[in-house]
Amino acid sequence: MATCPSYPTHSDGNAGRRHPHWWQRRWVRYGAPITLLALSGLVILALVRQQTGTEGFLVGLGLAVLPVPLLVAAFRWLDRVEPGPWRNMVFAFAWGACAAALIAIVANSFATRWIATATADPNSADTLGATLIAPVVEESAKAAALLLVFLFRRRDFTGIVDGVVIAGVTATGFAFTENVLYLGTAFGTDQVSGGRGLASVTAATFFVRVVMSPFAHPLFTVLTGIGFGIAALYAERRPAPRVLMPLGGLLLAMGMHSMWNGSSSFGEYGFFAVYASFMAPAFALLTWLVIWTRQRELRTVREELPAYAATGWLGPAEPFVLGSMRARRVARQYARQHFGKAAARSVAEYEAYATSLAFLRHRGHRGRAGAGFVVRERELLSALWARRAVARPALAHAARTTAPVHPPVWPGHGYHGHGYGHGPWSPAPYGPTSPYPAYNPYRS
Repeated sequence: MATCPSYPTHSDGNAGRRHPHWWQRRWVRYGAPITLLALSGLVILALVRQQTGTEGFLVGLGLAVLPVPLLVAAFRWLDRVEPGPWRNMVFAFAWGACAAALIAIVANSFATRWIATATADPNSADTLGATLIAPVVEESAKAAALLLVFLFRRRDFTGIVDGVVIAGVTATGFAFTENVLYLGTAFGTDQVSGGRGLASVTAATFFVRVVMSPFAHPLFTVLTGIGFGIAALYAERRPAPRVLMPLGGLLLAMGMHSMWNGSSSFGEYGFFAVYASFMAPAFALLTWLVIWTRQRELRTVREELPAYAATGWLGPAEPFVLGSMRARRVARQYARQHFGKAAARSVAEYEAYATSLAFLRHRGHRGRAGAGFVVRERELLSALWARRAVARPALAHAARTTAPVHPPVWPGHGYHGHGYGHGPWSPAPYGPTSPYPAYNPYRS
């Protein structure tokens, strides 16, 4: 039986928290948000059905759900390097569809009525409400989901991609509820006016909101998510960037949202002008940014994991395999074909834990890992070691199948001369003075 590589002994960072406060108990942390979202969902369901009618609600629901699987799948694809827990995505979607939508409907309606009363001009009130009030209310309501995940699921929120994914899924849920309302109301208008076919209000609303701009709300809120993602990269001892970055992203999201809502007041072709000159380029730029960030994450995996291969925690070829999405997929397929679905799931978990380990070490390199670095590293290494029997054969097969040349074997496995990171091999990858002196992966 293989012997677990030696690991230095450290005190438990949770020793002083044997009796958590009542708000830290598991039933409170899970029960409170579930109850809040369930109540919000019931209220928003009643409000939308009251405004659209039962038939309009069903039509709006059937049409609004069409872009949801595509958008969620796109954000899940972005998150494949270090997949976050499904419960975070479920929470984000539910918050956007229920809590954020309810806040927006109530606050926007109140603000529009107040402006109409103050100015005695309902048309002006609608324009001001859509351009000035709605962006502030809606983006703040959606940003609350990011803040909650950032504060209470901090371990799952480590960088820009995490912020983009949580923001995008939250906004997808919000857009879903909003589309049900708009499409259901349009259907009711057609029922009264007799609109049919391509000339109907329903068809026009579907084309603008579902065909042309299903990414609009996700695009706005992703700016807030990028702000939170950048904040997650800063150490806890630097509070200013951790506050200013999310606020800056939120302000950008509000500004873009305001421009989008105000495009209808720019003339007959204002919507198309804003769409072509601003929205489409912004969407393309952000798409490039998140894909580039995804590739950068894979490069981080390839650069940080050799330290663990050198001491026997990982197999010699695993840094190469875990830094390639194609090789990862081959490993999971091999495990499924030869050992079944449970083995494929274990390999996927192994890949996720190894990626988290690489990111943790990367943050440690830069002094951003926090006081719990050693405890978290030990947890991840233990999780990897428990799955090695199934994962290592699959990963070794993936290395043989996908490697263009012989995969590198790192020092500690009988080879010499390979570099680590950006410089020659050194037994102290953190440099002469490690930010975490108690930990040294090369200590025997």
